[in-house]
Amino acid sequence: MAPDASSSAHFSGRAPEPVGLYPHARRAGNLLFLSGVGPRQRGQAQVPGVELDEAGRVVRYDFESQCHAVFRNVRYILEEAGARWEDLVDVTVFLTNMREDFAVYNRLYADYFHTNQPCRTTVEVTRLPTPIAIELKCVAVVR
Repeated sequence: MAPDASSSAHFSGRAPEPVGLYPHARRAGNLLFLSGVGPRQRGQAQVPGVELDEAGRVVRYDFESQCHAVFRNVRYILEEAGARWEDLVDVTVFLTNMREDFAVYNRLYADYFHTNQPCRTTVEVTRLPTPIAIELKCVAVVR
């Protein structure tokens, strides 16, 4: 069944290319659902702050730079789909190392969401589809 006029897919020209067949976001009524957003940068294979060995395994990563990149990518998608950072109402956070990275994430999250405080769920996962340490799944209200 084809989506109705109130449901539309959005693709960002600034956020990283999706790693599968899905849009960056889909609007349904006045809600905007973002697909999982990571720290990759558009047109670049290298993930910010990630060092890989010859086998493609992560040797070390700069989690803070990945957080800033994720937030930037979320903002790109929101803006290009007609929403703003302040319109976020729900954020699901996927971390690959809760023990090491949660405190840093919590500190940066407080900086970015000082005035707008969407609901938030944070979970640890074994791995994400690319060599990243964080991914966000977001919902915003489009006014």
